[in-house]
Amino acid sequence: MMAATQRSIRSHAAPAGPDRDAGHSQTRPQLAVVRRHNATDAMVEGMHRIASWTRARSAPMIHVVIAVIFLVASLVGSLLFRTKMIENSFEQSQVESSIFTLTQDIQADQSRLDDLETSLPQKAEKMGMVPAQKSISVDLNGYKVPDTDGSK
Repeated sequence: MMAATQRSIRSHAAPAGPDRDAGHSQTRPQLAVVRRHNATDAMVEGMHRIASWTRARSAPMIHVVIAVIFLVASLVGSLLFRTKMIENSFEQSQVESSIFTLTQDIQADQSRLDDLETSLPQKAEKMGMVPAQKSISVDLNGYKVPDTDGSK
């Protein structure tokens, strides 16, 4: 078998310690205060950027303003339309619930009416009534109203 060749890694880095910095003076980085931007500063800065961008372009500022107004109007219109759709949906569900309740009331009343109609002959017999044997009809074709004021 062949013997593995040994590798050595050489670094050109100087060892750490005070000998390394003997010829160089150590300088601290310059510190600066970072101003924190809030939302209004960012918005104002963005508006300034947009204004300078529109001045540099061939399209005047009015085109950008019209586009922004159109987008805002579209957003507001969409929100109003969605709100109206939700209101209509809620009203529809209330009406459907009311219809269902009224249908149940009608069915209950119809059931009660049917029960009363079926019990009517028994109640009439308890009161001593008898069913009619023949059908009697009254013909009012030749009927004249009697004169009550006495002027004949």
